[in-house]
Amino acid sequence: MAKRKQPRKKTAPKRRSASRKKSKSRFIFWIAIPAGVLAFFFFWYETEGMVQTSTHFHEIIPRGYKAVGLDVSHHQGEIDWDLLLNEKGFDTIIDFVYCKVTEGSDHMDTQWERNREYLNKHGISNGAYHYFNPKSPPRPQAAYFLSVYKIRSIDLPPVIDVEDEGFSDEDLRAKVLIWCEEVKKATGIKPIIYTSLNFYETKFRGKMAGYNFWIAAYSREPQYMTDRDVVHWQFSESGKLPGINGTVDLNVSKLDLY
Repeated sequence: MAKRKQPRKKTAPKRRSASRKKSKSRFIFWIAIPAGVLAFFFFWYETEGMVQTSTHFHEIIPRGYKAVGLDVSHHQGEIDWDLLLNEKGFDTIIDFVYCKVTEGSDHMDTQWERNREYLNKHGISNGAYHYFNPKSPPRPQAAYFLSVYKIRSIDLPPVIDVEDEGFSDEDLRAKVLIWCEEVKKATGIKPIIYTSLNFYETKFRGKMAGYNFWIAAYSREPQYMTDRDVVHWQFSESGKLPGINGTVDLNVSKLDLY
């Protein structure tokens, strides 16, 4: 019969000194913070800070639309259109561009003439928009817009940008309609009304017969894109493109705008 082994005496585990624990905690702390900072900046670069290549730009464009475009103003500074359209090849992706011309009844956008000149040079379909002040008389605003903007047969329809509250919804609609009628009378073309999804839904939908709309909505595709009078969708306000400092609005259209 085998000899029974005597059980070993259990010994208490050695305790690490408090100083060693503190040293390890400090080590983890000073490693974790730089790693977290680097991770944050990498994420920011990938999502917000990255200038998009043409391949990546193709990937973010909503499917099912006929044209892709930008809208620009002095907020983008002096755009390097040669870099964007020629060197980086976005001329095969960007079909149209709208440029801000005027605001209210006395402000001309500082980049309007330069942007139009370069877009014409590159053969990009373009149009003009006016930023509307709903608490000022609409006729002087229309007159000022028409004094700066000289329409050509190749231009896209003019646009009125409506983002601010009026004295009332009825007053806002009445003034927008007057501006549109004045511009239509002078150009022979009905303007398009640009506005937010909320404004379209609560102020304009079904109340501006015969006028087309351009809706800004960034979190999702608006259900109203199926409305007959909705023709453009601004799907992002944070596009990052070569040749453009800061961000730029990105749009798609149900229309052929080549």
